[in-house]
Parts: sequence; structure tokens; C-alpha cells
Amino acid sequence: MPGMTLSEPHPLPDAPELVGALSPLLAAESRAEAAAAGVEPDDIEQAVWLQLLERLQGPGAPEHPADWLRRAVRAEARRARRAAVRERPCGAEPQDPHGSPDSPERAALIAERRRVLRAAVRRTPGRCPSLLTAMLSPNDPTYREIAGELGISQGSLGPMRSRCLGCLRRMLAAEVPVPELRGKER
Repeated sequence: MPGMTLSEPHPLPDAPELVGALSPLLAAESRAEAAAAGVEPDDIEQAVWLQLLERLQGPGAPEHPADWLRRAVRAEARRARRAAVRERPCGAEPQDPHGSPDSPERAALIAERRRVLRAAVRRTPGRCPSLLTAMLSPNDPTYREIAGELGISQGSLGPMRSRCLGCLRRMLAAEVPVPELRGKER
């Protein structure tokens, strides 16, 4: 779009022209914010492109696309930082207080948890079952291998993984009862 300044108001161009004009800005902004957010720049880029395209299809098209894009990148980076603070790694399987770590009871509990998880994975929407199954593989495939297996770009895996894990987390939270309080917690 020769001669067009993206920070000035103007009639919005069609999506391909807008993508071409905003691509360098989005790439630079995403790289600048990604390190502090602890995410990949491609994840931020993809999330912002999706938001922009959704806005262009609806009534909320931004009047100043470049300014909107800068704010959207910062908002996505803040969202990623908040998510990183809330997320914590899973610990080891809980110890069975009534038996040894190798007891049949413990093995049965672990098998039941895995069965429940696999059943929940199968109930997730869209492409989530295939992505989550690949991620749960005992072969521990890389993102490149998973992307090749699913036929999607490697940059799409991060955002898709986040959406799928969020969906799975909500499903399991609804199924798993809150642990009872014990001792002084009551």
C-alpha cells in the first residue's frame, strides 16, 4: 500500500493488503515483547493476527490498525506473563500413604488417572484430541515432529496447545472433586 501511513485514519484495506503492510511491524513488536513474556514471538504474532482478522470480520474494525496492533501485542504479552505465573509444573504422582510406591493399589490409581485423562482428551473439540494425544506420547516427540504428524505449522502448535490444554483443564476441573480439608485447615 504505497503512500499509506498506518497510524492515520483511513478506509481499511482488504485483509491481504493489511496483512502485508502490518507484517513487519507485528514481527518487530512480537520479538520485542516475547522475551520479557517468556513466550515465542510466533505465538504472539499468531494470536494477534487472529484477533485482527476476527475484528475485521466484525463491527469492531480498528480505525488505526498500527496503533491497535501495538496495543494488542502488549496485551497478548501481558496475558502470556499472567498465564506463566499461574501455571505450575505437575509434581510426581501422589504417594500412597498405605502402601509402597510399587504397590498394586498405587498402580491401579495411576492407571485410573491416565484412563480418565485419555477419555477427557478424546472429548476435547476440534483438533485437540490429536494434538494432545501426540503430546502425551511416551516417545516425547518434538514440536517439529508433532507439526509434521498433524500437518500444521510449527508456529501454530503453541497457541493451539494453550487452547487445548485450557479446554482440557476446564473439563477435568468439572469432573474432579475438590480435595477435602484435613486437620487444621477446617
